[in-house]
Amino acid sequence: MRMLPPGLQARLDTGCTTLATAWIVRRRDDVVLGFTDHDADLVVDGVTCRAASGFDASAAAEKLGFATATAEIAGALVDEASSEADLRAGRYDGASVEVHVVDWQAPELSLHLSTLTLGAVTREGPAFRAELRSRTAALDVERGRLYTPRCSADLGDARCGVDLTAPDRRAEVLVAMVGEASLVVSGLGLDSDRLAGGRLLVTSGAAAGWSVEIAAASAVTGGVRLSLWQAPPDPPAPGDAVTVTIGCDKSFSTCRDRFANALNFRGFPHMPGIDRILSVPVPGEGGHDGGVVG
Repeated sequence: MRMLPPGLQARLDTGCTTLATAWIVRRRDDVVLGFTDHDADLVVDGVTCRAASGFDASAAAEKLGFATATAEIAGALVDEASSEADLRAGRYDGASVEVHVVDWQAPELSLHLSTLTLGAVTREGPAFRAELRSRTAALDVERGRLYTPRCSADLGDARCGVDLTAPDRRAEVLVAMVGEASLVVSGLGLDSDRLAGGRLLVTSGAAAGWSVEIAAASAVTGGVRLSLWQAPPDPPAPGDAVTVTIGCDKSFSTCRDRFANALNFRGFPHMPGIDRILSVPVPGEGGHDGGVVG
């Protein structure tokens, strides 16, 4: 049973209606932000929780058992520390969110209700909506090695062993044009059919150090268009330098034929699939009619 602080319990016993909710967000880069649904700023646990953010939350229910409890928060991107660029850059991914109930007439009287993890974030113009997941969400995370037909290693890592510094697998080029979630690079010199699943690393300019996986590539006038899985927080400018490496679809045939790396393949290509389970004997196909072999 949760024990309330004596001071807060005494206030509740009087039937007070001066309660508000405060959220303290702790990002993985040690940035701490506070928000509240009250109409004035509140200081909770030494953190100033701002009211101007328009934060609000959906109802949440706690249940016994290991089912993952979820809730939602919504707010506006009005704080300099909670900009749209931060969301695009993934600086809120995996952040912890402490939920407090507080008496706004006496903010020192507060109760820490729960600590949740920030999940999927959806932007809606100048506002955002984010999913909050309970700690039981960690039980849904896949751990250990999975038995799948495709390789579980990342191209070029220690388990894979492929050398991505070879000239036919890596190129340093310049940005020619910038799109919403795409770039056109000039002078690439790599086969565009081999770039899907590869990586792009920005090495100069405002977005230097940002890396993303390449979704698709196609030849266009003036170079190669690279479609990216995620838009950069600070868009590169024409003339910025990027490093591009080829990709892998993680199939055994690609590992064997493109990289001559079959010995390091980390999948199980001969594992029977669902088609084997659903297959039935068919008369006239090589004698597999379900009968007894003589």
